[in-house]
Amino acid sequence: MHRTEPPGDAVGTDDPADLRLVAPALTGPRALLVAPVAPATWRAVSQATVGLPVLLVAGTLALVLAPLSVGLVPLLGTGIPLLLLTLLGARGFARVERARLRALLRVQITPGDRRPRRSLRSRRGLREAATDRAGWSAVLYAAVAVLLVCVQVPVAWGLGVVLALLASPALAWDGSPSTAQVALLALGVVGPWVWAVATQSLALAHARLARALLGRSRATDDVERAEAAAVQAREDADVAQQRAEHLATTRTRAVGAADDDRRRIERDLHDGAQQRLVALGVELGTARRAAATDPDAAAAALDHAHREIKETLAELRDLVRGIHPAVLTDRGLDAALSAIAARHPVPVTVDVPDPAALSAASPGAQAAAYFVTAEALTNSARHSGAAHVLVRAEVDGPLLRLEVLDDGHGGALPSPGGGLDGLRSRVEALDGAFSLDSPAGRGTRITVEVPCTS
Repeated sequence: MHRTEPPGDAVGTDDPADLRLVAPALTGPRALLVAPVAPATWRAVSQATVGLPVLLVAGTLALVLAPLSVGLVPLLGTGIPLLLLTLLGARGFARVERARLRALLRVQITPGDRRPRRSLRSRRGLREAATDRAGWSAVLYAAVAVLLVCVQVPVAWGLGVVLALLASPALAWDGSPSTAQVALLALGVVGPWVWAVATQSLALAHARLARALLGRSRATDDVERAEAAAVQAREDADVAQQRAEHLATTRTRAVGAADDDRRRIERDLHDGAQQRLVALGVELGTARRAAATDPDAAAAALDHAHREIKETLAELRDLVRGIHPAVLTDRGLDAALSAIAARHPVPVTVDVPDPAALSAASPGAQAAAYFVTAEALTNSARHSGAAHVLVRAEVDGPLLRLEVLDDGHGGALPSPGGGLDGLRSRVEALDGAFSLDSPAGRGTRITVEVPCTS
């Protein structure tokens, strides 16, 4: 059973496909054996038969009108309208011929380049129309194809009959045949195969002639591929430029956020732990001076110093937790989120569907998720009026996805230099995405996606 080839490049651009479809007898002994009864042979006969009247008319017009119109151009341009009509008709003939070959030979020929039509009122438009490559190629095809089909038809209809008739002397054998009679008989026997191969070969020549003159040229394909590559390169360059600008912006914001964090740490140490340590030194000095003369005052000073030590340690723990919490390093993001939730004054539900996958994310991604959660919970406690908060963390493909939802009054907006703006900078510095959805009266949703390898 014949397998219909798909249209397009599979049959439209490579000669081996033409050979397999149009002249299979040339592909191997098995196809040669069945050549006289092969469908390709009879398709070739049909193509030559149908093509003869079509190409006789088209070839005659091409051989008459093209030289005539060109010859009349020097006479005040009187041949230009005829030339344009001839080329326009040649383009229409090319479409008909491609359809004919597709129907009769199963050969798909992709049309050549289609240049945009320009107005014929301009000199440039007239010049391009008069030098239309596709039109002139169709004219040349019509002139050559009419000669080729005049060879195809006699071969298709006459050669097989002639070769078969060569065997007729065998019918008049009387006694021992002569050498000439044996030779003619042998030629008559192989005649159908000679006819089939010749018919298929001429059809293949016709198909390749049409492909060369009515189809896309390799130069056109190369130009279009080069143009497509250039367009793709420009698009890639634009994307790279936008990417570079985005990275420059996020890196600048990340550096600014880091500077703000350093100043905050310095301020917290100066105003908190440093002042408490100074007070602790004063209390210990008082206790030492009063130890011999006033034991009660010394004991009170030591009690006060003890309280200062505990409060200083608590402040230092909070400060270290703000830089990088130990529980995140020791026990992973799941435990760190639970620790934040346990300290939060509003009830918090932590939903981690797959703790193992979450712990496999990079430390940078986990740290970003932790600090986003801490800031979001702090904001919900201070500003949202929420009665409940949900924290959901999961790994979605290559991304660590975090959602913090509360049922507060919403209306949150990231202000420049504020906590939410700093979190956005932290996330974007990791090539992540930060989304804030806080409609008034309907709670707040913060969504963060960062690459697991960040």
